[in-house]
Amino acid sequence: MQRRTRNRICIWVIFGGLFNFLVYTIVYAELGGDAKNGGNGEYLVGPGQVAHGFYISGHFIRGTGGGKAKGVPKWVWIYSYLHSISLWPTQGAMVICMLILAQPHIIATLGESNWIRGPTFIAVVMTLVAALCSVLTIWFMTQFFVDLTA
Repeated sequence: MQRRTRNRICIWVIFGGLFNFLVYTIVYAELGGDAKNGGNGEYLVGPGQVAHGFYISGHFIRGTGGGKAKGVPKWVWIYSYLHSISLWPTQGAMVICMLILAQPHIIATLGESNWIRGPTFIAVVMTLVAALCSVLTIWFMTQFFVDLTA
């Protein structure tokens, strides 16, 4: 693949990841949280009032204790959870694309270093980012199926 084509793809992946994060942030603010912090089960709707179903709950939005749970339709809960899951691979892809774009500068900078060479540094960081984002995506997906069937 030509360098120019690769760089264009990387830039589009970065924009796509930023757009995904922006949409997630807007939806999170509108709903008052996300499904990952909520759940499927009983939740408090008022003093002494309990409801059962899918709910969304905020985390560090209204204080360190989170916010009140908000009951939502199942499809909203599923969308919110899946969007939370999608953050891990898109953010990982963004970081890897940024490393690819910065590769010549990193290699030039670390070329003078004795502790690690530039290509080695890039390979190690890309591997760590890919592994971490993959593990977190799988973990979130596993939790999604557990919460969905609860």
